[in-house]
Amino acid sequence: MALQNGVTPTTTEGPANQQAQVRVVGQFIKDLSFENPSMGRVQIEQNEQPTIRIEVNVNAQNVGPNVFESVIDLKAHCSAKAGVLYELEIEYGALLHLEHVPEQSLEPFLLINCPALTFPFVRRLVADITREGGFPPLLLDPIDFANLYMQRRQQAEQAAAPNPVA
Repeated sequence: MALQNGVTPTTTEGPANQQAQVRVVGQFIKDLSFENPSMGRVQIEQNEQPTIRIEVNVNAQNVGPNVFESVIDLKAHCSAKAGVLYELEIEYGALLHLEHVPEQSLEPFLLINCPALTFPFVRRLVADITREGGFPPLLLDPIDFANLYMQRRQQAEQAAAPNPVA
């Protein structure tokens, strides 16, 4: 979860008293896949609760002067004793035009605030797609993107720390 492509942010530097300006240029489905490989072959017992595994990641990158892309990458895997019921993968992005955003605030803004703004759209799409796929709608719980950001940051710091040789 980080800015990609090693591109240096190109936010406009100006007087400290200028307000940050954010404009959503657009939102879009970047990639979408829904598979129900066992439809018709798998019968769920009435008392059986399927197992649903959700994986969420957030990425951002600079795509032009003062224009950034923030993307939620969500994967849902649903299975029962008899096999895989469905797999859903969606990448949902937003393009944002940012001005006067301090460089130290840029990464948290793109990886916390932007996903928080676009998550309701992802949530609705996931519910609609699973329902249209023949299953009860998958209603995602809200995601604490700040906590996700901090966890990923700690993991990256631990991975970069030198391991002492015993």
